[in-house]
Amino acid sequence: MASVSLSEAEKVYIVHGVQEDLRVDGRGCEDYRCIEVETDVVSNTSGSARVKLGHTDILVGVKAEMGTPKLEKPDEGYLEFFVDCSANATPEFEGRGGDDLGTEITNTLYRMFSSRSSVDLQSLCISPREHCWVLYVDVLLLECGGNLFDAISLAVKAALFNTRIPKVRVLEDEEGSKDIELSDDPYDCMQLSVESVPCVVTLCKIGCRHVVDATLQEEACSLASLLVAVTSSGVVTCMRKVGRGSLDPESIFEMMETGKRAGKLLHTALQDVLHKEESLGPRRQKVGFLG
Repeated sequence: MASVSLSEAEKVYIVHGVQEDLRVDGRGCEDYRCIEVETDVVSNTSGSARVKLGHTDILVGVKAEMGTPKLEKPDEGYLEFFVDCSANATPEFEGRGGDDLGTEITNTLYRMFSSRSSVDLQSLCISPREHCWVLYVDVLLLECGGNLFDAISLAVKAALFNTRIPKVRVLEDEEGSKDIELSDDPYDCMQLSVESVPCVVTLCKIGCRHVVDATLQEEACSLASLLVAVTSSGVVTCMRKVGRGSLDPESIFEMMETGKRAGKLLHTALQDVLHKEESLGPRRQKVGFLG
């Protein structure tokens, strides 16, 4: 993960500021930086989104392809995640430098979506045991400015909201063989419900307090963080501790409660932006560099 070098004086300044609920950029401990969300930014995908959170820039593309259901879940489709840590994001990702981080993010995404309630996978099934939709979710890290997991979870949810899956019909002839008929109407599509898709809230322990949406400088002052996946109703679906430091049970409970509050606000703001963009339709002006 991208890192910065700070002097002891700088670390003391950041830690003391957090204790007074006043961070270097003027935010409080539970405040997020400005978040920019743009959907439908890549033309050759089924759905895409770009999220900028401070200096963190994430691009996600979703591609829907037909596949065969897994043996243990014959009546469901499934999602596959791939994470690419671009060397442009930070020199530390050159060569195979970003592989470990990419694997860590991928495993976290699989864990987030392991709950059957996160996405209706049965709606992706075309013909049980034979055909289903497979959603390939590609995550590209364009720039690292702290708080990667939160930004990635927002981008994945926005891209899935933007995903359009063509409607198909299964036709069976007299001999019992089945054919798949794809609708000729490009607007005859199915849209996934992302209401239950969780977002990650990362809480960094700095001194005796914790903060959300930490910058790179604040992450350098933290020895332990808690990743909390929260749904729009405030339900925690999974948690994970990162960092070499330890967290006492009381701190974990407090961080969970903060994560629930921040997560619900995050979901509400994201849903408002997504529905507003969708209501504009083709009249929406694309401002991203891929528009």
